[in-house]
Amino acid sequence: MKKFVLLVTALIVMPGLAMAANTPPPLQNAGGLPAPKVLVINRQAILQSSKVGQDIGRQVQAYASQAKADMDAQGKALQAEGQALQQQIAILAPDVKQKKIDAFQAKEAGLQATAQKREAEIQGGLLSAQSSVENVLGPILQGIMAQRGANLILDKNAVVFANTSAFDITQTAIDQLNQKMSSLKVTLQMPPAGGPQAPQQPGAGR
Repeated sequence: MKKFVLLVTALIVMPGLAMAANTPPPLQNAGGLPAPKVLVINRQAILQSSKVGQDIGRQVQAYASQAKADMDAQGKALQAEGQALQQQIAILAPDVKQKKIDAFQAKEAGLQATAQKREAEIQGGLLSAQSSVENVLGPILQGIMAQRGANLILDKNAVVFANTSAFDITQTAIDQLNQKMSSLKVTLQMPPAGGPQAPQQPGAGR
């Protein structure tokens, strides 16, 4: 029985690179489109450094550690059972031997299924919690955009080269998010049908 190893990242970086402003600035280019005024954020830093992000990370790590401990304990017990079965096989009647082997293999499959389900539930809980954070973070970013007359926010990881210090609103977003929420309960649940999906970035496509 392979040792159960659960790898859950503390936080998942949400996809999405830009958000349109609700009200574009009046300045326009020759084609009649608003001239871009860009702000930059480090979304990973927001999710990792904010109070609520750190709280979510602690809970996810605790769930992962507990799951690993549970699976390791059950795995060792099953391994011991398998070793005992190997010692018995030589003296068992063929029909009895096959039944015991089938039962043992069913236990192995059941343990593997349990491990996969637990991992999926942790992932689902993480995605749900981050979706809730995004629902709060989206209006915060839109408010900062309005205050600064911007019409585009880029994730820092998507910027190839730029002097972003003057446009970086990461810390401002963290400070405002901390004021809105400092903790959030992560509840184990299965991810959405079709597999784990990152929640849609608030404000995207507007």
